[in-house]
Amino acid sequence: MSSYRLELPRANQADQQNRFRLKRKSRAVDYEMAEAFVGTWNLKNSDNFDEYMKALGVGFATRKIGCMTKPTTIICMDGDQITVKTQSSVKNTELSFKLDEEFDETTADDRKVKSLVSIDGGKMVHTQKWDGKETSLVREVNGNALTLTLTMGDVVCTRHYEKAE
Repeated sequence: MSSYRLELPRANQADQQNRFRLKRKSRAVDYEMAEAFVGTWNLKNSDNFDEYMKALGVGFATRKIGCMTKPTTIICMDGDQITVKTQSSVKNTELSFKLDEEFDETTADDRKVKSLVSIDGGKMVHTQKWDGKETSLVREVNGNALTLTLTMGDVVCTRHYEKAE
């Protein structure tokens, strides 16, 4: 019985440099797309926010307060560092990150999560993982409107923001 060995060509240095340039160029495009999210955004309304918080395991009293608040979200960029500040009469949070790099986050409801934010198809996709669970927060800008879609399992919440003047 004869044996065959499949040999794949090794990438030469030029191929590796081209891949690095493409990756760097792709990241630059992602950061350019992220600039669409920069600004101050005021919450106008929410659909299904109480059910979303319930799916996260947030307690009754905190959910009721959360549903009554109308937070302002401020998104800014400094080089490749993106900062998202959420301000309300109840609680303020701030997180800073680089796209496509996992980071530790303490959420507004005090969950300790591993987070990853990326740009996908013009949307800012934020994934949080903890205790075998996962939720996604997807931001999409259309003119002066920002839509935040929160998904936990089969529960979907949509929050609509308007850009401050």
